[in-house]
Amino acid sequence: MALYSYQALHQFSLSVFKEIGCSDKDALTAADTLLSADLRGVDSHGVARLSGYVRLWEKGRINATPDIKIVHETPSTAVVDGDAGLGLVVAPYAMQVAIEKAKIAGTGWVAVKNSNHYGIAGYHAMQALSHDMIGMSMTNASPLVAPTFSKERLLGTNPIAVAIPANEEPPYVGDFATTTAANGKLEILQRKGESAPEGWIQDKEGNVTTNAFGVKEGGALRPLGGDRSNGSHKGYILGSMVDIFSAVLSGANYGPWAPPFVSFMEPVSDPVGEGLGHFLGAMRVDAFRPAKDFKNHMDNWIRRFRNSEPVDSNEPVLIPGDPERLMEKERTENGIPILSAVEKDLESLSERFGVQLKK
Repeated sequence: MALYSYQALHQFSLSVFKEIGCSDKDALTAADTLLSADLRGVDSHGVARLSGYVRLWEKGRINATPDIKIVHETPSTAVVDGDAGLGLVVAPYAMQVAIEKAKIAGTGWVAVKNSNHYGIAGYHAMQALSHDMIGMSMTNASPLVAPTFSKERLLGTNPIAVAIPANEEPPYVGDFATTTAANGKLEILQRKGESAPEGWIQDKEGNVTTNAFGVKEGGALRPLGGDRSNGSHKGYILGSMVDIFSAVLSGANYGPWAPPFVSFMEPVSDPVGEGLGHFLGAMRVDAFRPAKDFKNHMDNWIRRFRNSEPVDSNEPVLIPGDPERLMEKERTENGIPILSAVEKDLESLSERFGVQLKK
């Protein structure tokens, strides 16, 4: 495992996005979005995915020069057509639309169709924080997840993120997949040659397996909870809500029709919509109560929960967003660790596009 600086990986990603035809502005947006995952410790969604975006571009599934536009709107809502662009670019555009609508109407809600994988959900939700707004972000994804009691892969890992501003305390940032684990974490285990924890995966017959390649071999990821006795039906409900908000509402492909990001699956031949879908929202805090009052009470809320009595004195109680914030500080100062398999992927991109990969 090698350490790379944020600046080096950002410049490399920026150059690769330019090489596939992105404008300078879009390449910068894509690199910012992508590298936010590595900084925050979500290694499964950072530069490890860069070769995947290039692969989709090669197959004609990503338009490097999209005409992203609003195709329907009201004062507080909009539908955005991403024109098959990088989700890393389409989602920030849509989030800005939501923020601008919230400035006028109090809240802004944007459904997106015809997009692609958009990186980590938390990055998009966090764009609202500097405006004293609460941000929300969700997306449907590759159909790798079996609903509770099913053998079929019908849903994605379908993450949800909510970012809430505070005053003196860091913001609350909840960002989670609606499965027991995201597929990217499974890919990391595959690269390391390690087994998956029990409850993450089922085989093609629906039985629990710890084989990290179980999904590739016809199995499926399980919803959050793992099985019915541990609440997998709740994870299934959450994942299906994301699918409906992101895709049924926008006109994107939903359920098993969602176009996959993973290389071992191909899009279905009978799509029911356009591309992948996202759903983004922004709520102005002062549309509900004075922002200062709210943020002061968020400070109080955060401090009370963080200072609750821990089960183990060596493991303090955390607030959603704490681990990622601490990781961002550490990696900004000390560098970002890259697995050897990911490093080989980046070196391959370096050779192909003639872009230097520095540390």
